[in-house]
Amino acid sequence: QVQLVESGGGLVQPGGSLRLSCAASGSLFSVMAWYRQVPGNQRELVASLTANDITYYVDAVKDRFTISRDNAKNTVTLQMNSLKPEDTATYYCKVVTLFSLKDYWGKGTLVTVSS
Repeated sequence: QVQLVESGGGLVQPGGSLRLSCAASGSLFSVMAWYRQVPGNQRELVASLTANDITYYVDAVKDRFTISRDNAKNTVTLQMNSLKPEDTATYYCKVVTLFSLKDYWGKGTLVTVSS
């Protein structure tokens, strides 16, 4: 059974940094990713990383966010720098299992960027 445990959200001032982590268990994963959602809006892909190190970033976070993964520990981390108020959202970890290609989601962690 796949389980995801997210951590690292919170309140930060504009220009500050936060680090989100997601520990996954129960399978091997091809893609590990972070999404975010603001109430009333669709969930959007923020960054993703494949098992062979192909990365994707949405334009709004390029050069500010960095996604990384530890395959041995099945963890994915999102380092968020130079945070802006528009980065405020609930951030969700998503993984895709390696063989069955099923999606699993974390429960979400709230990031608030405000002075």
